[in-house]
Amino acid sequence: MSVFYILAEDILDLAVIKKPSTSPQQSSVISIAKPATKKSSQHAQSLPESSNKVGSSNSSKPIDIEQRTTNDNSVIAKANSTTRKEKNQKGKWTKGRKDEECFGSPCVEEISKDFDFEKNLALFNKQAIWDQLNSNNQKPDVIKQAEARRPTKYRHDENVIASVPVTYRQIQVPKQNYLEYVTDDGLIIPCLNQNLRKKLFEHVEKAGISWERRVELMGRAATEISIQLLGGGHRLNPQNFHQWPTVVVLCGPNRQGAMGVNAARQLASHGVRTIVYLAATSNEDVVKELSLYKQTKCPLVSNVNELPDISDLIILALCDEGENTKPYVDLSSWTNRNKAPVLALDPPSSGTPNFNTKFSILPGLPLSHSSVNGKLYLCNLGIPQNVFNEVGIKYKSPFGPKFVIPLYPHDN
Repeated sequence: MSVFYILAEDILDLAVIKKPSTSPQQSSVISIAKPATKKSSQHAQSLPESSNKVGSSNSSKPIDIEQRTTNDNSVIAKANSTTRKEKNQKGKWTKGRKDEECFGSPCVEEISKDFDFEKNLALFNKQAIWDQLNSNNQKPDVIKQAEARRPTKYRHDENVIASVPVTYRQIQVPKQNYLEYVTDDGLIIPCLNQNLRKKLFEHVEKAGISWERRVELMGRAATEISIQLLGGGHRLNPQNFHQWPTVVVLCGPNRQGAMGVNAARQLASHGVRTIVYLAATSNEDVVKELSLYKQTKCPLVSNVNELPDISDLIILALCDEGENTKPYVDLSSWTNRNKAPVLALDPPSSGTPNFNTKFSILPGLPLSHSSVNGKLYLCNLGIPQNVFNEVGIKYKSPFGPKFVIPLYPHDN
């Protein structure tokens, strides 16, 4: 393969051929195509065709320049090309174009009145269609049985009468009193009279459940309710030591006073600050409990002036049922000034004079208590069922998983 090169000195005469123009030149468009990249094989084959001719002219071919006149056809062609580009760019946002399409047209129709939904719904009887769809003839037996157990749904404008909660009477006494209580589970708790209660505790003593056991259970119940009233674990927290609760226990010279001293000792075992006020130490049961309470190193006072001005809870254990209740004027005035909630331990059914009791804990089965004793709680003393049967009480435990349950007046 031979390759010939043309040098500049070999060119003798270079002339430009001019093409005569038929009309005055207005605008010209030069179309220059980008040269395509050729492979080495294509370049080698194209060279011999132009250079093998020895006698070829030394002048190169002139460049043709096309002249185009501007007319209406060219404008239309450009507009069509612009439309095609916009169609090819479908999905891409073009500034102004889509905004004009969406918001360019003015709102011709104006809403003059509200839409009448009721009138529109009256045109179509949907209830008849639903009745036809819900007819039993078109449903399998499995769906019919499931829908029969489905609760009835009421419209917002229909009257829904709440059903009375189910009550269970699993405790019956020989002589029914006029007042009854009910638990959270709907169990009815009848009230005992004074004679039946005294007879029940006599049989409890014979069965081996001594007073020491019962007072320990009442102290535990008082401790459990007191901790709940104080705030539970949120209050008895080592990080909350600057707000540690203080409980004042007012004890009388009776078995109720022994319950109060026992509760103070158990509260002290939980870290609660307790202060015991003792009216007198003549009762033997109180003396036994005091010997244990003194080992807690908690204060024991007998003067009202030694009581703190502020406390978190007051436990009231002053009066017994059936005894001549002492007024305790100084203690009642201090309690009312303190404004702390009062928790009574087995108070008289008519209430403790001059004291505003908010909560009361009762052992076994309740008496018919007055509303001045506040909210009532029943403590489980663990009395066997055979002991209830001996005094003529049909009994089944209402406590369930709890040790103390709340009581509410039962409205027949």
